[in-house]
Amino acid sequence: MNYSQYRALHTQLVAEDATTGGRTEPAYIEYTRLNLQRIKRWEKQVKLTDSEREWLSKQTTPIKWVVLTEPWCGDAAPSLPVMQLIAAHHPVLELEILLRDEHLDLMNHYLTDGAQSIPKLIQYTNGSDSAHAHWGPRPAGAAQLIAEYKAAHGGLDASARELLQQWYNKDKGQQIISELLTLLGWE
Repeated sequence: MNYSQYRALHTQLVAEDATTGGRTEPAYIEYTRLNLQRIKRWEKQVKLTDSEREWLSKQTTPIKWVVLTEPWCGDAAPSLPVMQLIAAHHPVLELEILLRDEHLDLMNHYLTDGAQSIPKLIQYTNGSDSAHAHWGPRPAGAAQLIAEYKAAHGGLDASARELLQQWYNKDKGQQIISELLTLLGWE
């Protein structure tokens, strides 16, 4: 689905007190609701610089980004609006969003430390069926924060999720933008 279709699905799920992936746990339904609010906020606040927009507008190599995600995924809330913003300014970049749990064969090719971590962006270039690059599930600074938290506390908990959201809010999407533009060839 495209970004608009994903957003419509996400909105529908919140209205129905539901989520994807066959999950019925109240926590996942709450994550889905919370992430819709976060996505709306990110859509309003994330910005590209003039030079980033200008560079994107001059790109001529056809790119396809396939993103595996789920509406309950906390890392998707700040990442997907950035991906959509970049796609909107790149004249030949197609953004396709797939639900991870409906595409496990593809997901299993892009595991992160053996886990089906999302969002996972897979980049195809010039209509190729082979991936050129991939990104995810989170920018390097957020990944480091989570790795350090796991090492210190033996796992993740509500405090880790709160620290992660604080990191995203402070960064304002800049590291995601930088890493995704680098994936596209920005230097």
